[in-house]
Amino acid sequence: MTSTKKAAITSLCIALCYVLPLVFHATASGALFAPMHFPILLCGLICGPFYGAFCGIAGPLVSSILSGMPAVARLIYFVPETITYGLCTGLFMKWIRTGYLTRDLYCSLIPSMLLGRVVGGLSEALFYLSEMNQPFTIKLWAASYFVGSTPGIILQLAILPSLVIALERAKLIEKRYAKEANK
Repeated sequence: MTSTKKAAITSLCIALCYVLPLVFHATASGALFAPMHFPILLCGLICGPFYGAFCGIAGPLVSSILSGMPAVARLIYFVPETITYGLCTGLFMKWIRTGYLTRDLYCSLIPSMLLGRVVGGLSEALFYLSEMNQPFTIKLWAASYFVGSTPGIILQLAILPSLVIALERAKLIEKRYAKEANK
């Protein structure tokens, strides 16, 4: 894939980082489904680690400037999480080659989603300790990063691999494996 095409896809994903939260928050389901994570994870899967990490920085910043979501104070711990999503999905897609696109996608998404939540939790813990003078407990971290976002995690795991496979079949992105039937 050319760098121009990767830049165009990344720009589209950054725009989605602004639009998707507006749609989800209008129905009061933004926190539940974590809509900004979708385009960042997708960008990493399709365009690689550099573009994915850039989307992880630019997406939340653009959204914050244009809509106020996330709030500027939250960017301190939200951006490290989203950078991790974009960077790790890109790296894992680069490193993992099972011979099957679907397996590669899940083997890239699951650890990236876990690592992003760990980095987000650590960033938030540091923020709480330095700014709020309050402890950020493991219970609070697990509740906010896993339990509260379970519907979003399930949706991401259901939609993103299907979307990448559909984009590949539509010849909008390059085929990962020439002879694979996308098993």
